[in-house]
Amino acid sequence: MFVISDFIVRFIQLLLYGKEKSAASGLRNDFGQEIRLEKMNNVPAHHLKLLHHIFKIFHTLVTNQIVMKRRDFISKTAMTIPMLSMFPADLSSIGRELLKGKIEKRSLGKTGMNISAIGFGGIVVMNATTEQSAARVKEAIDFGVNYFDVAPTYGNAEEMLGPALEPYRKDVYLACKTNQRKKDDARRELEESLEKLRTDHFDVYQLHAVTSLEDVDTIFSENGAMKTFLKAREEGLVRNLGFSAHSVEAALELLKRFDFDTILFPFNYTCWYHGDFGPQVMEIAKQKQMGILALKAMAKGPWPEGAERTVEKAWYEPLTDNEDARKGLYFTLSHPVAAAIPPGDENLFAMALRLATDFKPMDDEQILEMKKKAMNTEPLFRYPMG
Repeated sequence: MFVISDFIVRFIQLLLYGKEKSAASGLRNDFGQEIRLEKMNNVPAHHLKLLHHIFKIFHTLVTNQIVMKRRDFISKTAMTIPMLSMFPADLSSIGRELLKGKIEKRSLGKTGMNISAIGFGGIVVMNATTEQSAARVKEAIDFGVNYFDVAPTYGNAEEMLGPALEPYRKDVYLACKTNQRKKDDARRELEESLEKLRTDHFDVYQLHAVTSLEDVDTIFSENGAMKTFLKAREEGLVRNLGFSAHSVEAALELLKRFDFDTILFPFNYTCWYHGDFGPQVMEIAKQKQMGILALKAMAKGPWPEGAERTVEKAWYEPLTDNEDARKGLYFTLSHPVAAAIPPGDENLFAMALRLATDFKPMDDEQILEMKKKAMNTEPLFRYPMG
């Protein structure tokens, strides 16, 4: 069983630092041999302490004869370790192109796409005039935004975004979604969206807001939406396949069922720490080299009961203070996400554009501050659900 013990240590190191490290650790395998962990001079002391703590937990499991296949071990620990740890931010797994005065570009997994670290959510132009829509799209383009995401459920956003984006279509990436779970319904909605958005293809097409395991079963059934997705990709109507999900349970099941190109998921500091919601999904998506897209970076939490809802286009309470919004956005962008999609309110979107041009990854001290802040705030999502 000593092989398992050594593997645990290596696996934890990979989770925490993205690579194996070694130096004298004080840890020993089941043969009493010291496990070496070199080159850890610059590793924060609280990370080493955490490594010892997690090692003891798994060593207890092993010595109690809890034996599992390596694949099952990785699957289970990938969901457990992030909830125990601070899960340090790490951008080493994505390509970054820094542009002075503009929003940086990041690699979107294995798609070959380099997209702006801020994406344009279609709700920004929902209920806007033709002139307002054109102006908001142009402003985003001027900041360096080249990723646009919309859905049929966003009111008249498709109708407004199509004409506004048409002059720039060849230079940007366009993503769309469907919340239809059956094959024929998904095909109908896909064709309608292509027409409204004045394009012959989507760069990313996504299952929208998958929440329940029943939804997942329907999607992958004989007459499920995945049939439409695969056929549309063969026809060149869509180039990359993805999904958005609002529960860890649904996201993990989707990740098991199919090798999607992208995931759009709420990665928010309060949900991450106070709701145990997000780390386990990000880790598996990262292992699969998917393009990771973030929702709710600038969310504070649910609207308090009886509170006046001052932001019409947000069903949750957003971070409206500039400094709070900066910290929320920077927390998310300090993790290996290709892009964050800000709230659909046009003023908050404009704030995100300005904040993102000055982005610098948070250090350990700043991340720890966010963890403390999160523990005093009600999260928008929790894992498990219920």
